[in-house]
Amino acid sequence: MSVIVVTDLRKSYGDLKAVDGISFVVEEGEIFGILGPNGAGKTTTLEIIEGLRQPNGGAVFIDGLSVWPKPGPIKKLIGIQLQSTSLFDYLTVREMASLFASFYKLRLTQTELDSLLGIVGLVEKGKARVRQLSGGQQQRLSIALALVNDPKIVFLDEPTTGLDPQARRRMWDVVRDISNRGKTVVLTTHYMEEAEVLCGRVAVMDQGKIMKLDSPANLIKSLGAKTKITFSCKPLLAKEKFQEVDGALDVSEVDHSYKVYTAKIQTCLLGILQKAADNGATVENLTVSGANLEDVFLNLTGRGLRD
Repeated sequence: MSVIVVTDLRKSYGDLKAVDGISFVVEEGEIFGILGPNGAGKTTTLEIIEGLRQPNGGAVFIDGLSVWPKPGPIKKLIGIQLQSTSLFDYLTVREMASLFASFYKLRLTQTELDSLLGIVGLVEKGKARVRQLSGGQQQRLSIALALVNDPKIVFLDEPTTGLDPQARRRMWDVVRDISNRGKTVVLTTHYMEEAEVLCGRVAVMDQGKIMKLDSPANLIKSLGAKTKITFSCKPLLAKEKFQEVDGALDVSEVDHSYKVYTAKIQTCLLGILQKAADNGATVENLTVSGANLEDVFLNLTGRGLRD
């Protein structure tokens, strides 16, 4: 069952098309990701769906209800963790949760507060003031606040930005737990590993458009390559030289580093070394790995996720 339906969504600021005619659906219970670099239109898309920013055109339905022009009725169905959340430094974690619950005219018991904070691993921090929390703990608190009304759909906008690797993985566990509780999760990210690990389906977005939408495995499979060979060489050679190598399916060059995609790793690897030697060049910094979502993005747009 589709709980979110987006059709021909558009949002412009003067000549800038922040969201340019995108359409997609989100199924009940899935973790749906929107992957793209900063400025791709991810946050604007989420804010329109959440009823926070009015579109110039298109339609959004949440659980069968039209979001625009009157977004009020959908508020009880959704929980939102914004990309940047300002909290009250001198309130305790429990006080913050109680305050946000009051916005929905709810009074949470101590047991309900413990249950809520338990989802994000903050029960022991219940009496701590917000200012005493680490960055990762504050991010988890912001997710708990998005859950106070027991929403059907949870929106997470760049939930792990600025977190260290350990805190990021702790956040992944929180997202999985929310999904396991039967809630639909929609998240934006520019971390390809995060999208691969968490999301059942991913919309690859750039310059206001959805370039491709599928499961991470199918997106990677669409490259037609099982392996990526990354290397540099001195002196630099035109990438067309390596496109001549037997087994090379696609070749790209980013920041003086070559990426060659292949399904014939041994043949292609030997061919790369021979091609470099034939042209008086030396191969350096060579690595062999599986293709990933960043490679999908590079293939679709001609540039990396962080460019």
